[in-house]
Amino acid sequence: MIAGLVILFFIFAGLYTDVLWFDQLGFVNVLTTQWIASAVLFVIGFIAMSVPVWVSIQLAYRMRPVYAKLNSQLDRYQQVIEPLRRLAMYGIPALLGLFAGVAAATRWQPILMWLNRTPVGQTDPQFGFDISFYLFDLPFYQAVLGFASAVVLISALVAAATSYLYGSIRLSGREVLISKAARVQIAVTASLYLMLQAVSIWFDQYSTLTAQGDIITGAAYTEVNATIPGRAILAGIAALVAILFIVTAIIGRWRLPVIGTALLIISSLLIGSLYPWVVQRFQVDPSARALEAPYIERNIDLTRDAYGLSDIEEIAYNATTEAEPGALRADAETTANIRILDPALVSDSFGQLEQFRQYYQFPENLSVDRYMIDGVSQDTVVAVRDLNLEGLNAGNTWVNSRTIYTHGYGVVAAYGNQRSADGQPVFLESGIPTTGALGEFEPRIYFGTTSPEYSVVGAPEGTDPIELDYPSGEEGAGQTYTTFSEDGGPTLDNVFKRLLYALKFQSEQIFLADSVNDESQILYDRDPVTRVQKVAPYLTLDSEAYPSVVDGRVQWIVDGYTTSASYPYSTPVSLSDAIADTETPPQPFALDSVNYMRNSVKATVDAYSGEVVLYAWDEEEPLLQTWQKIFPSTLKPISEMSGDLMSHVRYPADLFKVQRAILGQYHVTDPGSFYSKDDAWISPNDPDSPAANPTLQPPYYLTMKVPGADAPSFSLYSTFQPDAQGESSRNVLYGYLAVDADAGSEDGVRAEGYGQLRLLNLPKDGTVPGPGQVQNVFNADPTVSTELNLLRQGSSSVLNGNLLTLPVGGGLLYVQPVYVQSTGETSYPLLQKVLVAFGDQIAFEDTLDQALDVLFGGDSGANAGDTEVPVTEDDTSTTSPTDETATDGSTDGATSTGDPATDAELKALLEVANTALAEKQAALASGDFAAFGEADAKLTETIASMLALLGE
Repeated sequence: MIAGLVILFFIFAGLYTDVLWFDQLGFVNVLTTQWIASAVLFVIGFIAMSVPVWVSIQLAYRMRPVYAKLNSQLDRYQQVIEPLRRLAMYGIPALLGLFAGVAAATRWQPILMWLNRTPVGQTDPQFGFDISFYLFDLPFYQAVLGFASAVVLISALVAAATSYLYGSIRLSGREVLISKAARVQIAVTASLYLMLQAVSIWFDQYSTLTAQGDIITGAAYTEVNATIPGRAILAGIAALVAILFIVTAIIGRWRLPVIGTALLIISSLLIGSLYPWVVQRFQVDPSARALEAPYIERNIDLTRDAYGLSDIEEIAYNATTEAEPGALRADAETTANIRILDPALVSDSFGQLEQFRQYYQFPENLSVDRYMIDGVSQDTVVAVRDLNLEGLNAGNTWVNSRTIYTHGYGVVAAYGNQRSADGQPVFLESGIPTTGALGEFEPRIYFGTTSPEYSVVGAPEGTDPIELDYPSGEEGAGQTYTTFSEDGGPTLDNVFKRLLYALKFQSEQIFLADSVNDESQILYDRDPVTRVQKVAPYLTLDSEAYPSVVDGRVQWIVDGYTTSASYPYSTPVSLSDAIADTETPPQPFALDSVNYMRNSVKATVDAYSGEVVLYAWDEEEPLLQTWQKIFPSTLKPISEMSGDLMSHVRYPADLFKVQRAILGQYHVTDPGSFYSKDDAWISPNDPDSPAANPTLQPPYYLTMKVPGADAPSFSLYSTFQPDAQGESSRNVLYGYLAVDADAGSEDGVRAEGYGQLRLLNLPKDGTVPGPGQVQNVFNADPTVSTELNLLRQGSSSVLNGNLLTLPVGGGLLYVQPVYVQSTGETSYPLLQKVLVAFGDQIAFEDTLDQALDVLFGGDSGANAGDTEVPVTEDDTSTTSPTDETATDGSTDGATSTGDPATDAELKALLEVANTALAEKQAALASGDFAAFGEADAKLTETIASMLALLGE
């Protein structure tokens, strides 16, 4: 009893702390709705299983023959069971009911969705039902039929077992003797089961619209002309056999239902399997292209509709590959916003320059956002300075980690299109305390992606603050402390609550510590995605929550999707596979295979208070309308979103990745071409991913003007190449997909162009190189490889940044920043060079602006954002002399020493260095280590001479 009470108290602690957490956030109705629905379904499932089973056992026992002659074996069975008979008669139904109740309770979502279903307003092309029938009704009916079939089947089995045990069913040689009562019970139960199967087979007609076939998802020619009519016939036969069992219950003869059951089995083989196979093999396969065309068209139309691709704008883009002078003049706004800062590489730079203390950290991949700076929208790379308790080392005690180091501090943002003279990011918001162009805002990060599991914050008014706010001045100087002042978590205002949370987190310190007082709050479940998922369990969430400074607060913005796997004629995708790329590992999803997806909710999580706000982004979406009926008052309308928040909302990357995965095949709208798969596309692999384990190139956010758009906007893009394997594969571009990701900046009004997808169809003659081909050209170019090898001298490594593709100059421009990083423990990447390509022409210069001018015949016609490289106070000369020379070996005006004789000598030394490097590589390849040493010494001496000329 004591052990049971302890277990119950632990369960109570978990449940009650959940109530406190949801109540503090204002979403307690979400929790109670789930609990009530689960409890009601548990009771229904328990009764629906246990009562029929109990009645079946009771009937079989009470109607047993009193004077039945049993064999000795059954006598022994009865002697063993008789003392436990009463317990078994109640215990078996109760145990089965328990399992059934738990199974029913887990199905609360589809049950509530059916009870609150919303019409879609669009019908399927086969049966003419509203699509809501497949989203809500059909899953519910199939679940109920499956549960009822299980109940009837188990009832029949326990009735047969009881009847056999007590002599109602006897075996006499080859003859089976069944008493009248057992006959009636078994026949009626069998009739119920077959009637349920008849209804189930009838509903299976509709399941063909979501079944995956060899060519498409949905009912094709064979299903429409053979499978669907066959299932209707089988349903009728099953209903007829059910009636025959009722006849048997009345007249006592088993011949008719036995013959009927055999007929049903044979019919299912002939009508359900053989006939569709014959139609497919001898009628469809010889003329599949023509016969399947109307059904392929259904699949194309409904798949594009299910993934929001119906209104995609397709543009023929006859991309040129000739880089002519002045070609970028019409794209000046785009080139001025080309992002040369790679958010996947500069985390170490942020850490070394802005971390300040070992107990702070930045995420591995930073976020891309945009801010209005001096009236101009500026792409930025953004991160919050969050806590890293592992950095405390020996100081990671309970007091420190739970009550003192409670929050991160500040937002760090860098211009996406700028770099300092030595290659560092140029920050527009930085420092502790934070200063910069983002104005005044609450900088404390109590809720972040790497926040501690829990923290105890808050204190009575007038007491000295103990929460470390930020370090003041130099290392070892004083610290600034603060006290959390808002409502961010459940309060620990009594001993009982402290005891509950001590049990929840297995920490007696919560109960015993002096720092825990009546004003204390406990903050937990602090990851933004976790918080949103708990208050909106019906949403599938984007894999990235990104921070933005909104209305004076740091807000995490999370995209939420409503998904389904029951949309008719729509091809499913695996979410985890579709979103996986170089920057995003596969994610676990509750519903991984989906065939319908909408970005219906935008959620925000306040980084200071933890407040969660859900906005109905797509108020007409039927699944979201259904969930709003289930959880009323949990979502705010889009009209309540501020203009500042709207300006940071963006088109979600995960939805875009799913759409590009679908468009690889479904950009083709002609059924004949679709059937032939003669124009299938795939997204290219990231050219910098390992050859042994390649990953897809991620889509990138950029401000640019896409052909077909009226003006530049914050966009998300990806590219396509032909879907081919082995020797037939070609790394050339066939398509360029971009979406307007800017929601505007007007209060509660979504920008008109937001979400507009544009697909540029490129020439099919294979003249536009793909990312892999461009990367190979970069790596193989003698001048580029020579300079990169020079950059690698000593203890430095070269890192390729993201390879961006922009539709400018009438073609496609590739831009790749090149970083250099030393191998020291405190090193970080420095942006030293920029590679650009247009067609088969490339350039490799110190700045993007220089590279574009070289690429486009000396004058690109536009200026890049890094035209004027800022100089910071701590800039030091970390580049090699080759960083200041053009790709042809001559010094340019920007890096000239001013002395023609010195410039000429530098050029000559560079040629000597190139020769020495070539000799060194040749000696290494041939295994001549003596020659290798001589060439290496010559190269080192030459580089020293060049450094001396430059005064370094």
